[in-house]
Amino acid sequence: MENQIFQLQYAIDTFYFLVCGALVMWMAAGFSMLEAGLVRAKNTTEILTKNVALFSISCIMYLVCGYAIMYDGSFFLSGIQGGETLVADALAASAEEGFEGGSVYSDASDFFFQVVFVATAMSIVSGAVAERMKLWAFLAFAVVMTGFIYPMEGSWTWNGADVFGMYNLGDLGFSDFAGSGIVHMAGAAAALAGVILLGARKGKYGKNGEIHAITGANLPLATLGTFILWMGWFGFNGGSVLKLGDIANANSVAMVFLNTNAAAAGGLVAALIVARILFGKADLTMALNGALAGLVAITAEPSTPSALGATIIGAVGGIIVVFSIITLDKIKIDDPVGAISVHGVVGLFGLLVVPLTNDGSTFVGQIVGALTIFIWVFVCSLIVWSIIKVIIGLRVSEEEEYEGVDLAECGMEAYPEFTSSK
Repeated sequence: MENQIFQLQYAIDTFYFLVCGALVMWMAAGFSMLEAGLVRAKNTTEILTKNVALFSISCIMYLVCGYAIMYDGSFFLSGIQGGETLVADALAASAEEGFEGGSVYSDASDFFFQVVFVATAMSIVSGAVAERMKLWAFLAFAVVMTGFIYPMEGSWTWNGADVFGMYNLGDLGFSDFAGSGIVHMAGAAAALAGVILLGARKGKYGKNGEIHAITGANLPLATLGTFILWMGWFGFNGGSVLKLGDIANANSVAMVFLNTNAAAAGGLVAALIVARILFGKADLTMALNGALAGLVAITAEPSTPSALGATIIGAVGGIIVVFSIITLDKIKIDDPVGAISVHGVVGLFGLLVVPLTNDGSTFVGQIVGALTIFIWVFVCSLIVWSIIKVIIGLRVSEEEEYEGVDLAECGMEAYPEFTSSK
């Protein structure tokens, strides 16, 4: 009987992992639609190409070396262990140690769940460098980011390895449930390094310091992308519980889903209100980024706050993102979709509020962890971006940027009847 219960829980937990991984994979569509909606029509094909290509590159690089670096194991070299063998090993372990309802699932499902997180981190970069970066420069960076930079910081956090043998983040009280820092702030750090070297889009900033708004071509598409991301986030945070097959974890999953949704709603409403106060109008793009900011803010710890607490955390994230976007514009850091603010600044906020509801974390641990992630990813990314800049260049020519990178990089337009000069 115990054997049958064990096998049932194994099947349920594995299936839950796979479903949540599929939801996170669906976030790739959300990022694609959001970014395609927030760039100009003449740059749509290239941004979509970047998103489908980076997802594929992420899957290959994490298979080849990323998973081995992050978790000391490799599916590429040793092959994926068969399901029957895995069950036999798990049953043997439970017989020796006594099964007490721990996490049990297929290694292959774990790999699938982890690899879609890698792609999410890389997707954050694509929007920040949109409309002026060479396609192949971006894809070259994606190889290094997903195959080495992200897996290294992931090994120090989720795998518990010592940071270059000097200190252990877990011992310091660092906690990041689903990746406010490990995934989102890491992606933003890589994006920031690229944006600094790349420079702003032509016409974004005037000679006298004035800021010229460059509006997106398709706000319905951006809104659709936000809803897709919102939906995918249930898999992102919910799957990070790692288990479903018992009462305690089922309740935990339900609370994570509830808090994830509450934080997104709080972030959107707060950003919309702040935008109305500052600009005198309801700004849709700020509202969309507010929802995403709320999601990022709760990602570091969605299981321990109350629903009201999660709503407040999300609302504060929504307020922060509005002021962050305005501030970055003032210092001439051009981010077409607000990715650095949403995922970086709010990702840091998400890490810092964890100790308010999670007694197992400390403010010192959260600060050290955030600094470790940011410094590692930013410095490595700056080096890689600089090497790419020397070898093939980062930016398209001024003429190509004016005409749109769709034609220059992809040879086709997304909306030819509206943008073509023929």
